[in-house]
Amino acid sequence: MTNLPKHKKLILFDGVCNLCNASVQYVIKHDKKNVFLFAALQGETGQELIKKHDIDTTKTDSILLYTPEKGMVSKSTAALKIASALGFPQNIASIFLIVPVGIRDWVYDYIAKNRYKWYGKKESCWIPTPELKSKFLD
Repeated sequence: MTNLPKHKKLILFDGVCNLCNASVQYVIKHDKKNVFLFAALQGETGQELIKKHDIDTTKTDSILLYTPEKGMVSKSTAALKIASALGFPQNIASIFLIVPVGIRDWVYDYIAKNRYKWYGKKESCWIPTPELKSKFLD
């Protein structure tokens, strides 16, 4: 895999999920420090990292956060760590890291399980605009 530039974090997301795509677009809009890069779980980079970190996609298939220093985090921890890096007021959500992970992940899994039903699904992965292409890895 291409090495991430220093001080970058990689968000792996379900490229056909409307909620996930809306979340990626939200992060891009609020990523004032230009910290995040993105890759679809279905893409080459996503598949390589899933294999390397032995991720069971039947149990975790929506958002993962990867940094070379800390490795892979998933589910509610990934979402809250992403929010914490966005700055005020989004970083306030990181207060929920004090909630036990089992409770947080139960809520996260419930939303993830119903995301296609509630938000729909695309036939193929979202294609970023030319201006945003540099933020995405294949």
